[in-house]
Amino acid sequence: MWFDSHCHLEVFSKSGVLEEMVSRALDAGVTRMVSIGTAPNDWKLYREHARNYEKVIKYTVGLHPSYVDEAWSASLEKLRVFWDAKLMPAPVALGEIGLDYFRLPKCRDEAEVVKRNQEMAFREQLKIAMAWEAPVVVHSRGAFDDCVKLIDESHMDWNKVVFHCFSEGPEEIRTIRDRQGWVSFTGILTYKSNQRLREAFALAELERVMLETDSPYLSPVPKRGMQNEPSFLPYLGTFAAELKDLAVAKFAEVTFENTTKFYGCNDRS
Repeated sequence: MWFDSHCHLEVFSKSGVLEEMVSRALDAGVTRMVSIGTAPNDWKLYREHARNYEKVIKYTVGLHPSYVDEAWSASLEKLRVFWDAKLMPAPVALGEIGLDYFRLPKCRDEAEVVKRNQEMAFREQLKIAMAWEAPVVVHSRGAFDDCVKLIDESHMDWNKVVFHCFSEGPEEIRTIRDRQGWVSFTGILTYKSNQRLREAFALAELERVMLETDSPYLSPVPKRGMQNEPSFLPYLGTFAAELKDLAVAKFAEVTFENTTKFYGCNDRS
C-alpha cells in the first residue's frame, strides 16, 4: 500500500471526477491520501471529502503563502472552527504554510510588503499549530533559510515539521535531518536534470521520508506532462526505492508507516 502524503483534490472535485480518481488510486495500491488546504475556499471542500471518503482521504487546513494578503489575519480566524469537535472530521495537520519568494513583485518596496505579510502569517500559524499540538506542512520556495529561521525561533517541535515537495540539495537535507524534521519528495525526483536532488535524497533518513504527488502538479516520469493524480504515486515510489536500494514493497511499507506516524492516521482498515 502507498500513502500520498500531499495532494490537492479541488480540481478533481470541480470537474466531477473525484470518485473515478479515488478508484484509480485504490486500483494502483494508493490507499491513503492527504488533501492539503491552501485557503478558506478549499478547507470546507476537503473536510467534505474526508467525511465522504473517511477510509481514504484525510485533510489539512492552512493559509498558503501565495494566498497571504493584507487580510491574512481574518483568514486565520476561520481556521479555528476546523478543530471544533462538532465539525468532525478534524484536520490532521496545519498546512500548507510557509514562505514563497518565487513570484515576488518586481518593485522592491512591494516585494518587502509581501515578504513581511508572509512572515507574519507563517509565524502566527506556527503559534496556532503549537497551541493545537498539530503537525505542520511547510511550503518553502526560494526561502529555505528563512523558513528554518522562523521555525527555530517559534520553538516548534521539528518532529512535527515536514518540508513538502523538497527540492533543495544535500546541505539543506542535513539541516532538516539534524533537527529531526521530515521531508516529502515529489515526482521531480525522477526528472533527469535533478541529480542534486537525488544526492539529497540519498542523505535523507529513511525513517523521516514521505512521498507525495502534489497533484495535480509535478507528474513523475513516465507520466510527466500529464495532469498528476494519486494513482501515479507508485511510479515515484518505485524510482525512489531503487535509489535507496530497497525492495519496492518494503519502501512502500516504510513510507506508509512514516506518513501514518507523522499525521497520526492510525486506522488501516
